[in-house]
Amino acid sequence: MNPHDSPRGLSFAIGAYLIWGLMPLYLYTLRDVPAGEVVAHRVLWSLPIALIVLRQNGQLETVAATLRKPRLVAMAGLTAVLITVNWLTYVWAVTHGQTVEAALGYYINPLFSIFLGWALLGERLSRPQLAAISLAVLAVVLLTTAAGGLPVVALTLTVTWGVYAYCKRRLPLPPNEGFTVEVLLLFVPAAGYLLWLEWTGAGHFGRSAGESLLLVGTGVITAVPLMLYANGAKLLRLSTIAVLQYLAPTMVFLIAVAIFHEPFAGVRLVAFPLIWAALVLYTATLIRRPARIG
Repeated sequence: MNPHDSPRGLSFAIGAYLIWGLMPLYLYTLRDVPAGEVVAHRVLWSLPIALIVLRQNGQLETVAATLRKPRLVAMAGLTAVLITVNWLTYVWAVTHGQTVEAALGYYINPLFSIFLGWALLGERLSRPQLAAISLAVLAVVLLTTAAGGLPVVALTLTVTWGVYAYCKRRLPLPPNEGFTVEVLLLFVPAAGYLLWLEWTGAGHFGRSAGESLLLVGTGVITAVPLMLYANGAKLLRLSTIAVLQYLAPTMVFLIAVAIFHEPFAGVRLVAFPLIWAALVLYTATLIRRPARIG
């Protein structure tokens, strides 16, 4: 991680978070298309973009070498499954009136990552981190009690993305090459599923030019922000990323409430401020850390 922020890195990271933040508006236009079909198109059309980027950067050989190593393929297969479940859950949530809960899932994610570090790596938790996790748990308990069940969408997004990020850090591949290997592994099942949909007459591709273009565009909104973020994060301080990462879920939350008119009342008026307070505690520990080192 760089000791100073690069303007180029900042523009890359902000660009990625803006695309992720606006993504619900794009996905909502595809609300008549089943989530599985949308995700299959995300895989199908993101692969050419990833391959073009790697070819331009001379990185294709790394992908070819990775595919000859069964252990790396197995690790990439696991991350591919995790990101698929994450995408499916997110698309379903946005197109079924659950965008507020999707935002909650991504708000909680940094706190879940702290928990993973403690549970799997034996990392010690500071008092502010313990307090932040406690506030997040309290918020989830309140939401569960009020709804009579767990916030499944939020927890699924939190767990799949958190474990995905944990596994990605242990996959000895640069970010662009790692993403390309994942979509390569997903390409055959995704293409097979789409062909089956077209053969049975259930597919949406080709029904109208506008909808077909939107489905092709899912490749752009999938590959571009992931690659922007991967390259931007290398040029930024951890404390900067800690603040920027809330841009996307905040935009998603505002879109859900102000544009989609999803309900934000009752226990959510208590639970969300608890999460936000937890994130302030968490972010403060990261912002103070570089100052101590310096």
